Amino acid sequence: AGLALADELQNRAEMGVQIVGFVDADSRIGRSDTSLPFLGTIDDIPSLVRARSIDRVVVSLADARGKLPMDKLLEMKLDGVSFDHLTSVYEEYTGKIAVENLRPSWLIFSPGFRKTRRLLFIKRLFDIVGAGIGLALTAPIVFLLAIVVKLTSPGPAFYSQRRVGRDGRVFVVRKLRSMCANAERDTGPVWTKSTGDARITRVGRFMRRTRLDELPQFWNILAGHMSLVGPRPERPEFVESLMVQIPFYGQRHVVKPGLTGWAQVRYTYGATIEDAVEKLQYDLFYIKNMSIALDLFIAFETVKTVLLRRGQ
Repeated sequence: AGLALADELQNRAEMGVQIVGFVDADSRIGRSDTSLPFLGTIDDIPSLVRARSIDRVVVSLADARGKLPMDKLLEMKLDGVSFDHLTSVYEEYTGKIAVENLRPSWLIFSPGFRKTRRLLFIKRLFDIVGAGIGLALTAPIVFLLAIVVKLTSPGPAFYSQRRVGRDGRVFVVRKLRSMCANAERDTGPVWTKSTGDARITRVGRFMRRTRLDELPQFWNILAGHMSLVGPRPERPEFVESLMVQIPFYGQRHVVKPGLTGWAQVRYTYGATIEDAVEKLQYDLFYIKNMSIALDLFIAFETVKTVLLRRGQ
């Protein structure tokens, strides 16, 4: 798991980080699952640091637990060498938290994940003001789109859907209908395909691309079910399965879901388990670093996405 994350960091040249190589507890020379050079064993770390002028040693505790020569590493630490947890370095350079290399101890002792009363009060005030302005500005657009939806495909202009909110509570969202009526009558709940989903109407495809179908959710924000910014709410049928398959998936429900979120501005639409893992990593980063400044940045990036029609 640690090598996979290191490979991802290595492939991001824009980060300005040079990864010299990796060490392993075993004396194997080379590994087929990584492009990084094998430098030696864990016992070789002190000599490697001196010989290669390495200023930062990144440790994957998940892979090296119980194998580290702590006395030697402590000497190096006192000599000025910086040691970091791989999860923290990965977060620093990618804006997401790697769940496959995550341990509960890191969540417990890591800085962040603090939801003060002051922050929650300001965030709620921000939600009320933002949703009120949003409703006032978008009401004519929603009205016109509802007419277009009604005229271009049989069925109601709006539809309701159950979603999972804060602390696992289920609520109902209202959206402009982007699919044909009774789209899941024969299949039951299924993820929407990112491309080529025959259930999506022509108008619905435009609304999804610009996220205009989400506008009625300003009402959910005013009602307190949602926030302007937070992890996107998922359907209960999918949450039940995802919580079994993905570690720490339930942690995304410690805050209110959002109309938009960090995952939405950093990751493209996806409808697979792998996509759910990727989005969760961004959601955990948001929850850890939640602030009004970050909310404002995400809101700004969302407006850019809508205007440039990059949404899904």
